Amino acid sequence: MSIGTIGILVVISIIAIIILTSTLKLKAFVSLFLVSVFLAFTTLPPGEVVNSIKEGFGSTMASIGFLIIFGTMIGVTLDRTGATVSMANFILSKTGEKRSGKAMAITGFISGLPIFCDSGFIILSGLAKSFSSKSKVSMAFMATILASSLYSVHCLIPPHPGALAAAGMLNVNVGNLIVAGILFAIPGTCAAWLWARLMTRNKNYSPAEVTNCVPETDPGQLPPAYLSFLPIVVPLALITLKSMITLFDKEGSSLLFKILRFPGEPIFALSIGVLLGLLLMKRKNIETVNSVFSEALEKAGPILIVTAAGGMFGMVIKATGMGEEAGKILAATGAGLLVPYIIAAVLKTAQGSSTVAIITTAAIVMPMLRSLGLDSESGKMFVMLSMGAGSMMVSHANDSYFWVISNFSGIDSNTTLRVYSTATIIMSVTVFSLIWISSLFFL
Repeated sequence: MSIGTIGILVVISIIAIIILTSTLKLKAFVSLFLVSVFLAFTTLPPGEVVNSIKEGFGSTMASIGFLIIFGTMIGVTLDRTGATVSMANFILSKTGEKRSGKAMAITGFISGLPIFCDSGFIILSGLAKSFSSKSKVSMAFMATILASSLYSVHCLIPPHPGALAAAGMLNVNVGNLIVAGILFAIPGTCAAWLWARLMTRNKNYSPAEVTNCVPETDPGQLPPAYLSFLPIVVPLALITLKSMITLFDKEGSSLLFKILRFPGEPIFALSIGVLLGLLLMKRKNIETVNSVFSEALEKAGPILIVTAAGGMFGMVIKATGMGEEAGKILAATGAGLLVPYIIAAVLKTAQGSSTVAIITTAAIVMPMLRSLGLDSESGKMFVMLSMGAGSMMVSHANDSYFWVISNFSGIDSNTTLRVYSTATIIMSVTVFSLIWISSLFFL
């Protein structure tokens, strides 16, 4: 089969994923599986079909399975114990009600590190209403700040499934990606904050109603703030320290490296976070612990199979050889990091899911890395960040998160489109611009 025919089949497969997931609303795993099987049978020799599918699914599960499970456990624990509310109250007490917008952004950013953006918004939407009412700031502004801060972390930083799965597929160091992702997510959040303030200034957007803004959780029942931060801060600190030490001690001969060798590994660091999360529970009996872990496993299951299916699709594309040929063509254009960014942006805008966009983009780009000159460790890191920035563009009506924001904040869909959706465009362009500028110095 000619490479041109294979290319057409790959494009058809990508379009099929978009149609199946967005138009027909078929589950992402089923869509990826069906398309992967179709592409494998139409492009690969019969003897390679089964092995490519199994290898892609299994290798992805091996690289990110534990991280997704432990990350979900931490998120559920913070939710069930009221730790996110405790953190928000603590941050507000330090910033003051006049700076409630900044307090909301910081809360969303920190809480979003282990919690998926939709769950985080649902948990914190009551606080956003409370902050809006107390400070007389429009709810459109407050909801956009919260949504954007959660969203920036979700698109760029493991253990969120898109970034984590793509990191496993491209063999990117997760610890380094967490550090780099945080550094670029911060200006993305700031850009969204400035845009939301501009879009809601002098507009007739009202604060939230007082009767609807009081969080249901009794403040007296919340865990202490210092304990609430531990499940997030300690794992991130361990992973970051080991990553920084590795930069200066590549051979691993120093005492500090030996001390952090295992605690600094993402799997063990997140498992430590899970254990610290148990300190937040008032009732630490086996029934309560099992209840939290059962909920976490139920939430992690669908994410695991979707990310593994994305790895399967990527392996099939790699086996066709199409990626390498496309990479050679694109390399001649000098597009570089624009390739993963644009592919992720188009996929995200077309089908709505940032996770599916990143995973699918990683599958497409993986075989191109050598031809694009991005197969080095730092090159793969910038590819990952570029895909994350692309997956921010554009969150609109085909994204379930869009409707979570509109429904739980009490603002209409037109306002959500006008303020939040445009903010995601600003975030995406800002983050990618900074990534591209940084690449000029590090690549």
